[in-house]
Amino acid sequence: MARKVILVTGGGRGIGAAVALLAARRGYDLMLSYRTERTRAEAVAAEAHAHGARVEIAAADVGRDGDVMRLYAVLDERFGRLDALVNNAGTVGRAGPLADAATDMIKDVVAINVTGAILCAREAVRRMASSRGGRGGAIVNVSSRAAEIGGAGEWVHYAATKGAIDSLTIGLAREAGGEGIRVNAVAPGVIETEIHAAAGMPDRPARLSAGIPLGRPGRAEEVAELVLWLLSDAASYVNGAIVPIGGGR
Repeated sequence: MARKVILVTGGGRGIGAAVALLAARRGYDLMLSYRTERTRAEAVAAEAHAHGARVEIAAADVGRDGDVMRLYAVLDERFGRLDALVNNAGTVGRAGPLADAATDMIKDVVAINVTGAILCAREAVRRMASSRGGRGGAIVNVSSRAAEIGGAGEWVHYAATKGAIDSLTIGLAREAGGEGIRVNAVAPGVIETEIHAAAGMPDRPARLSAGIPLGRPGRAEEVAELVLWLLSDAASYVNGAIVPIGGGR
């Protein structure tokens, strides 16, 4: 049987890289996007290839419609099918009170986190929907516990974009379920990735650990396990779920 094909946006680092590598081990071929760090995406691709996966990488700013269309054109040419999308590409901008947030930074976060996820989901549905000749499939959106907690004093702008991801997940699950497409989301809490340093808070995981019932930050690999479960047949009746993975926080 042909290996299934998964598209992981932002697949060169953090949760995206962990998802890509686990998917390769679980039998998927991979289409990976990255925004700027080609070398890191190439390293993930090389490791995934060592697990037997065919891998293609492409630069794409998912907040730009033209980049998304080019990304999917590469996928169509290389693989000719799509079975799963992981909407992972995202950014937090700089941490701080909303009153101090720069307009350009807010626009960038919204473009990547919200517009990008919607555009990538739209193109996935166009390829997966049974009414359009597709085989069905699954989408997992990467949300955040910030959507519920709110991100006060740190990144309200980011939390708001993840609230939009939750709405996208629920609405699209109901719209596309009859097309053979399941849509769910994972909502990570404090995970040991570069997101904290990028926002100017490299000590954040350690600082918040005391407030996490499990007493530690999570790992990207733990989030990847949940993502791959939601994509699998073991989750065949899970649709429209937003699954927290935050150690109880």
